[in-house]
Amino acid sequence: MDPLSEVLALLKPQPYIAGGYAIPADVAIQYPTHLGIKCYAMLAGACWLIVEGVSEPVRLNTGDCVVLPHGRPFRFAAELSLKPMDRSEVAARRRNGGEALGATDAPGYIAGGHFALKGGHTQLLLSALPLVVHIRSETGKAVMRWSIERMTEELSQAQPGGSLVTQHLASMMLIQALRLHLADPTEANHGWLAALADKHLSVVIANMHEKPGHPWTVLSLAESVGMSRAGFARRFRDVVGTGPLEYLTRWRMLLAADQLENSAEGLCSIAKSLGYGSESAFGKAFRRVMGCSPRQYVQP
Repeated sequence: MDPLSEVLALLKPQPYIAGGYAIPADVAIQYPTHLGIKCYAMLAGACWLIVEGVSEPVRLNTGDCVVLPHGRPFRFAAELSLKPMDRSEVAARRRNGGEALGATDAPGYIAGGHFALKGGHTQLLLSALPLVVHIRSETGKAVMRWSIERMTEELSQAQPGGSLVTQHLASMMLIQALRLHLADPTEANHGWLAALADKHLSVVIANMHEKPGHPWTVLSLAESVGMSRAGFARRFRDVVGTGPLEYLTRWRMLLAADQLENSAEGLCSIAKSLGYGSESAFGKAFRRVMGCSPRQYVQP
């Protein structure tokens, strides 16, 4: 499994809301602070996205996709001057005969999903992303088109199993959007996610993920990609924002947290599998990264 898939698997992004709706012509849809990640695709038409803390509004055109990973309040609006209305009020109005997907006079139609993150340390993913991930290039739209078209079909034509299909499509949109953000040369990417686009660092991270219990050193990691120790360490810190062994320890503790939650393995076995010679050394590393002891972590 590749590093992005492994991190997403550990964080377990679960789409608990996935759907689509028309953009109102007379009010802006206001969303409050949220946990997890939200991902949207503009199915047709256009609208504005205004995110708290982002200085400029974002124009979304047909085929554009956007990921909102930091939980800031935001709103969608056909026009910037429109008065905000809470999403629940808009939804109630829609149920009472307002705009529906497929309405011919709506300014635009949008679909997406809200993903809860169940993993032990969500900042590993979220800290690598900006406040708004906007996929708007023609190449990016082409990559996303299949998912968007299928999402449109599922939302406009009620079919057996449609809810589950929509959730899977929302998951695909999230992964594709992260891939496209990673590949966009115009984005100033930093963090472990940016390292996956680096010819040398991506190999190093894959090695650490493949063999987390190996006794890696900065030198052995550098030699695995033909770099000098100093040059590699500097490059890793500049891109990822932390040293290679710090990253390795963090990854090991994420794996440990997952095993503590989802397996019957004892502390000694987990510690040994991750390269620690004693429970004591493993416990100190776990506390340093996760903020509590392994036993406290699994206590209800």
